Amino acid sequence: MYKGRFVLITGFSGAGKSGALHSFEDLGYFSIDNLPPALIPKFAELCIQSGGKISRVALVCDIRGGELFSGLFDALDRLEEMGFDYEVLFLEAEEKVLIQRYKETRRLHPLAERGTIVESIQEEKMLLEDIRGKADVIIDTSDLSTAELREKIYRLYAPEKWEKNILITVISFGYKYGLPLDADLVFDVRFLPNPHYVNSLRHLDGNHQSVHDYIWKWTITHRFFQKLNDITMFLVPCYIKEGKPQLVIAIGCTGGKHRSVSLTNELSRLLAEKNYRVNTEHRDINKV
Repeated sequence: MYKGRFVLITGFSGAGKSGALHSFEDLGYFSIDNLPPALIPKFAELCIQSGGKISRVALVCDIRGGELFSGLFDALDRLEEMGFDYEVLFLEAEEKVLIQRYKETRRLHPLAERGTIVESIQEEKMLLEDIRGKADVIIDTSDLSTAELREKIYRLYAPEKWEKNILITVISFGYKYGLPLDADLVFDVRFLPNPHYVNSLRHLDGNHQSVHDYIWKWTITHRFFQKLNDITMFLVPCYIKEGKPQLVIAIGCTGGKHRSVSLTNELSRLLAEKNYRVNTEHRDINKV
């Protein structure tokens, strides 16, 4: 018996199925695009035989399959005979929106050879009428941005983790070696007291307790870090709402060895306490 989650994505061409599949992939689903219906039961058998290794699946099946698409209901009947649970996610949009999307992308509708864009859309609507009636979830993407569609999918198919799905990398660096090219937010801490000028600390780095204690004994460090914490905790949910999958926060001092390292560690710790996924990197800590 398969105990995973198996989602069949279908719907109108131009309604956002590719974007939806990418969202499932970001959630860790095994994702397949344009799978012929006849192969769905065979893939379901593979999922069962995987012993839990393929526990979450999202696959797109639509009229791009041509005549093969007509076998979709036979494939679903076979899944039911197998006692295999599945869900159908149907994406649709208003006709005028689909027309506009095709004009903007200049792509051909899968049924374009049979008539105009309008005629193709109307024919597809009739062909998909039955599978729409079988859908567990129907999403109208007419007024949804890519980020809003992603949020809907996260809420529906991973409600326990959608708010924490963003991957945050906090990186320390030295300005003398240049800015991290992929940084989204950059904070300069060169104004803080510098352990480099303390002989007993110069050869150590920000991971060392003595350096940490020196940096954090100053009031200005605590005042700055409180403001850094406030702005970070304000911005991260905003980026999540926008649909940003990754965020890179860079903290820099002169050489990237002392102050930036210590503050990067502290910010990473606070983010981890909030149950965000966090990577910590010290880019220049070993440079002379």
